[in-house]
This record gives sequence, structure tokens and C-alpha cells, in this order.
Amino acid sequence: MSKTTMKPPKVETSYFVSSDGVKIAYNKLSGAEPGIIFFGGFASDMEGTKALALQDYAMQKGQAFLRFDYRGHGKSSGVFTDGNIGKWLSDCLAVLDNLTQGSQILIGSSMGGWLVLLTAKERPKRVGGILGIASAPDFTKNLMWDTFSNKAKKIIKSGKIYKLKNEYDSFYPIGKSLIEGGNKHLILHKKKNCDFPLRLFHGLKDDVVPIKYSYLLSKTLVSKDCL
Repeated sequence: MSKTTMKPPKVETSYFVSSDGVKIAYNKLSGAEPGIIFFGGFASDMEGTKALALQDYAMQKGQAFLRFDYRGHGKSSGVFTDGNIGKWLSDCLAVLDNLTQGSQILIGSSMGGWLVLLTAKERPKRVGGILGIASAPDFTKNLMWDTFSNKAKKIIKSGKIYKLKNEYDSFYPIGKSLIEGGNKHLILHKKKNCDFPLRLFHGLKDDVVPIKYSYLLSKTLVSKDCL
């Protein structure tokens, strides 16, 4: 009798309505603690290769897992250009508080690496560890505003949308909400002690988010268990 390969069960997308009426799309696996939550990058969604690879890993290990889309991203409701770090943080906290239980390992890619740290600051007792992948803390200031031309800054200040070219032969729509919201949540200027394990991964040839940001982050967050 030939041996057959079992396909992993399909994980259906569900929706959660936050207190401010945002419909947040998510995929969830039940399993053992610590659970894993994946926080995606800027203008990304929960269908990316990292999110799906982590879901497969959690499924194989029998761990709880959750991936989701911020407002204005993927399948969630909302307009992308209305969003900012503060609003996306509120989505992260809503997901953590309402869709998970117990200790959670927070894994963030790019902008997600910034958001996991802000989430951990707000809910320290829920964090079992943090893993940052090409973390981009403070990117709205350091990688965007501080590098923009005077013309681009003038467009944004006027309330219009500046089209920032990206690596996908397209552009990111940058508005005042994104820049001003990011300025309220900058973290690289102040050291903070962390009680949880911290792991930072960053490609040496990353030309979108320079590796120095993971290095700066490792100096900002003081953890006894940091690699």
C-alpha cells in the first residue's frame, strides 16, 4: 500500500471588530503556549512568506499562532493613508488582548519590529520573548522624513500624499498622518530594560532597512538574554 502525504489543514480567515469599529482580519491556530504572533511590515499583509512559514512551523510544533492585517492593510478595513504607528499599535493591542491568552512570542518584520516593542511596552506581562527580523524602529523619521527633499516635505505638510518609490517598481503613499504619528512613538532615543529574551536577525546586504537599525536597537534595549 503506497504511503500518502497528508496536506496541512487550511486556516480560514476570521474577523474581529475593534472598539473603534475597525474590522481586523486574522488567521489563528490553537495550540500550546507560548503562542506566536506575527507582526507584518509596512504596506505588507499576513499572506507573506514569513507569516506562512511561521504558521507551518507552529502547526508542526503544536503551538498557538496568529497572523493578522493592520487596518488599511490586506483584508482588514480602513484606508492605508489614514493609518500611522499609533493606530496600528492599537490594532496590535486589540489582537493581543482579545484573540490570545497567556505568554506570547512576538515576531515582527521591518515595521513589525517597531510595533512588537511598542506592544511589549504596553503589555509587558504578556511577552514571552521578542524576535525582530530586519527591524525598522523610527523608520518614519530616520528612513523617510529626514531623507526627503524639501519638495516632498512641502507636499506632505500641505496634507497631500507624497508617492515614495519602492523596491517593487511601485510607490508607498506617504501622508501627514504617518509622519506625525510616527514622531509620537520614537524609541531609539531612550534606553529601556527588558525582562524578556530578545533576538534580532538582519541581513548584511539589506538595502531597504540598513543593519545599523538592529544594532541601534540592541543598544537601546537592555536585556540579559539578547542575541
